[in-house]
Amino acid sequence: MNEDTGSNLECGGTHRAMSAIGWHDVECGGYRADLPLWRELAAQEAGPVLDVGAGAGRVALDLARAGHDVTALDLDADLLAELRARAEREGLSVRTEQADAAGFELSGPLFGLILVPMQTIQLLPGRAARSAFLASAREHLAAGGLVALAVAEEFEPFEADMAHPLPPDTGERDGWRYRSFPVAIRRQSDRVVLERVRVLTAPDGTTSSEDDAIALTNLTADDLEAEGRAAGLRPEAPHTIDETDAHMGSTVVMLRG
Repeated sequence: MNEDTGSNLECGGTHRAMSAIGWHDVECGGYRADLPLWRELAAQEAGPVLDVGAGAGRVALDLARAGHDVTALDLDADLLAELRARAEREGLSVRTEQADAAGFELSGPLFGLILVPMQTIQLLPGRAARSAFLASAREHLAAGGLVALAVAEEFEPFEADMAHPLPPDTGERDGWRYRSFPVAIRRQSDRVVLERVRVLTAPDGTTSSEDDAIALTNLTADDLEAEGRAAGLRPEAPHTIDETDAHMGSTVVMLRG
């Protein structure tokens, strides 16, 4: 996922990169509810796996540990560098590709499975960008391969009472403490905006905060299946990932090549 990574913080470029990784880990890295499905699909489908929106490797590293041939694609160079460092520490081999999901060209073998976890498809800005992704996915998919995309269809709007904030997602990295407080979910015409307040505490105790927002395009599984058909892919029965206390549930659209 490509998110605001705290560029307003008064810190050097190196720490800004580390801050991006820290926020990514806090807000995304702890999610585990979808991993059993990705493991199941990777075991069923023949050929290499492409993880789209791989970030620092939450899914890619998990599948590599299971012995799969994994390529991780993301637009954020710092997150991919962190993924490579984590893979090296574990003795894992994961290929990384810095590219926009909305239209990419990769060399090498075709993929038996292309995964798009955690509503990454809804970060793309509209149907044209999704169509570009689906065209690229089809081009890189082996005959009979599968594209699996997680979509969040149900958003319950809310606004937190900041006098009594919800518990934050928390983490610590190199002495820096990260706290990400959910603030609101707001519907805005064709998108849903998830708002947070990020509070960062330095090793010396200095604390700073900033607002963060991420916009997801309103998209249903039926919409995505129709777009998949238009791209020459065949929809199969979708899967469901149940919500957790900290994360919304999703429908996983299955498109066969």
